[in-house]
Amino acid sequence: MSQTLSQINSRHVEEISSSQNEPDWLKQYRQSSLSIYDTLPIETSPLYNKYTDAKRMDPQQVSFSPSTTNVIPSFLQKRFHELEKETCIIQIGSNTHKINISDDLKSKGLVITSINDAIKNNPELVKKALEASNSKEDKFTALNNAAFNSGIFIHIPRNLVLEKPIHILSCLSDDGISTIARNVIFADESSKATIVQELYSSKAEKQQAYLELLNTNIAQNAQLDITTLQMMDQTTVNFSTRRTDLGQDSKVNWYSGLFGSMLSRYKIEYFLNGTGASANDSEVIFGNNEQSFDIQTNVNHESPSTDGRVVEKSILRNKSKSLFKGMIRIKEKATKSNSFLSGRSILLDKDAKSDAIPGLEIFTNDVKATHSASVAQIDEEQIFYLRTRCLSKEEAERTIIEGFLEPLSRKMSYQVRAWIAYLIESKWDDHELTINTDEELTKFVEIEETRYNEDSEIEQHYKYR
Repeated sequence: MSQTLSQINSRHVEEISSSQNEPDWLKQYRQSSLSIYDTLPIETSPLYNKYTDAKRMDPQQVSFSPSTTNVIPSFLQKRFHELEKETCIIQIGSNTHKINISDDLKSKGLVITSINDAIKNNPELVKKALEASNSKEDKFTALNNAAFNSGIFIHIPRNLVLEKPIHILSCLSDDGISTIARNVIFADESSKATIVQELYSSKAEKQQAYLELLNTNIAQNAQLDITTLQMMDQTTVNFSTRRTDLGQDSKVNWYSGLFGSMLSRYKIEYFLNGTGASANDSEVIFGNNEQSFDIQTNVNHESPSTDGRVVEKSILRNKSKSLFKGMIRIKEKATKSNSFLSGRSILLDKDAKSDAIPGLEIFTNDVKATHSASVAQIDEEQIFYLRTRCLSKEEAERTIIEGFLEPLSRKMSYQVRAWIAYLIESKWDDHELTINTDEELTKFVEIEETRYNEDSEIEQHYKYR
């Protein structure tokens, strides 16, 4: 039986636990988190409260159930076929539709499974991830900890280096039921992997939600390259809370392309716990119609010689808007650390809007920390100049957008650059948002791969010493 978010209570949470035969410690954890959820406001920070659009999620419409349908949407059939031979986990609603791991990778210890199976087979790691999430910090963190009905678990064992990416594909079910996902990733010492997360939904008759809580733990000397592509229909709301803990000399590169949903609220935390840990976060947002993007990215330097870099760029059309919030915190022990936080927006229409609130908290000396923000309408003089070179107004705008994103895209692999360029063009032309490999996407990949190789060649042969 489904319940709306406004009706969620301890009986609903107990129903989820009972359906999965969960251990007592998890039942207690859920009920405790629900109690906290009931007491917290939507936005805990007075500074951010007047800017947030989180109230656009309608608790009377968003509904949950312990189970959902498992039908593959027609627009994803091709993408499913493309992933048949890839390492992947596919989820439709609260159901794990498919897990694909080669026997070779299984023998090396790679684990990719649903969160429900992980609770049974890897309880200590799941418990560690749950305990790392503080429900008191955020209302929707508490909701997720209390009522998650789905999720994935990935464990990359020590010294395993994956040559090909792990694909996570999540799509909301077509029955209008929302999903609360608890996703957990562990990368053990000296491991290395690439993970691609794709988020989809079909057009819904009422508001539907994908609420995610993602914990990532990266051990000493491990490296993860993660890409998140959010391509949901604009009848959907998408709330995502991420926490990434990094050990000594570990590294994460996280690239996000946010294109879909009526409301995207992302709260991202990096904890650089080990000496020499490094986090690089790049975010591209492209909004139109009345979409709203609420992004908060915090970098917490806990140890010496850590490095953090966050760059967010928004392109906003029509009446869309973005809010970029961020904080660099450098603790007392984190000497010789380096951190950079930047949010920049370009407005293509007069009704588009963007706000930025970056901040610094520095508790020690001998560090480097910089933050910046800018919001500007697209330059009409640049458009005029390009039109004198025989470009249409739309072509001129696209050219300026390419230049706006270029410094950020240099940090990405050619494949990620191609996906983001392809999705920007698809959205601009009002096409369906997927990364099905068609002729157009193949063209983007070929262009970006060539440019990627050219950049490497220039760096190799034209380096001043």
